[in-house]
Amino acid sequence: MHDDDGYFGEPVAAKYDDDSDPMFAPEVVNPTVDLLAELAGDGRALELGIGTGRIAVPLAARGVPVHGIELSKAMVARLKAKPGGEGIGVTIGDFSSAKADGTFRLAYLVFNTIGNLTTQEAQVACFRNVAEHLEPGGCFLIETGLPDLRRLPPGERFVIFDFGEDHLGIDEYDVATQGLISHHFQRQPDGTIEKSSGPFRYVWPSELDLMAQMAGLRLRDRWAGWQREPYTSESTKHISVWEKPAG
Repeated sequence: MHDDDGYFGEPVAAKYDDDSDPMFAPEVVNPTVDLLAELAGDGRALELGIGTGRIAVPLAARGVPVHGIELSKAMVARLKAKPGGEGIGVTIGDFSSAKADGTFRLAYLVFNTIGNLTTQEAQVACFRNVAEHLEPGGCFLIETGLPDLRRLPPGERFVIFDFGEDHLGIDEYDVATQGLISHHFQRQPDGTIEKSSGPFRYVWPSELDLMAQMAGLRLRDRWAGWQREPYTSESTKHISVWEKPAG
């Protein structure tokens, strides 16, 4: 359900920190934090869509000063309630336009969060906003999946991305607008099925590179994963890093 917290209000925030979800596994979180800490160096980091602090809290524990931008007050409340989360500053607002104080060595968007901006205009604005926050020589990192259009037969709109005992996930594509609605059907403890849906805009690497160029950033690296795996035509996601020129 959409409210003042966007699609990440209290019902979502209450269930977000699920330790059984693979995205919370140490083998996922640790390499993410390692790379972000390396890019931040001795500077500050800005997380766009900081959420409940899945990445921000362990990154701050590594000694990196982290600040977040987040629309959902419900998600931020859970961040602040975590050990180590209470000291992380957060600016409440849309990360395509909200301003944080100071400049940063690193800005980052992880786990497909760029797609939460559902128009090209908003995504372009995000790059410009980040460029204004970066210090010279600073970097902007995005982690996002690639649309699974190879599995989409002509005339069809739906791709099943998860088919489990308690969860069914279906992506609904609108290729004309690069729109994507992720539908989730989750079995509850009482046996009922709860449905939730959220809109996204998928975006191609070349399109992101052009957005970066328009904002005065240049591509530095692109990998298929947090271990710096090579990015190829078979990659299902990418981690891209753009740099603000030092001079």
